[in-house]
Amino acid sequence: MKTCLVVDDSRVIRKVSRRILEDLGFEVAEASDGVEAMAWCSAVMPDAILLDWRMPAMDGMEFLRRLRAEPGGARPKVIFCTVENEIDQIREALDAGADEFIMKPFDGGIVAGKLAYLGVAA
Repeated sequence: MKTCLVVDDSRVIRKVSRRILEDLGFEVAEASDGVEAMAWCSAVMPDAILLDWRMPAMDGMEFLRRLRAEPGGARPKVIFCTVENEIDQIREALDAGADEFIMKPFDGGIVAGKLAYLGVAA
């Protein structure tokens, strides 16, 4: 079974994302910030990561840069899921190693489409 880590400081976003991903056949783990996400990835590297930008402790950009520097950290497909919509911010995320970008609010169809495009549909 494919795994996806949902990293967001909003419990509601994590819950909605979990439901979408489980309906798509993913095993889902959750982290409320980049620190928790790094600990999770150190234990078990997921196939995909839905990542928020603005979070306490360690934001999404710092997490992404650290992830990509870790052994095996290039493997997960990372989709930024955020309210950030400036083209410079999108470019910064992609340049840092994000594979795709989704604007909040999102729905199951958008998530499924991005995961299929990236080749990690469950």
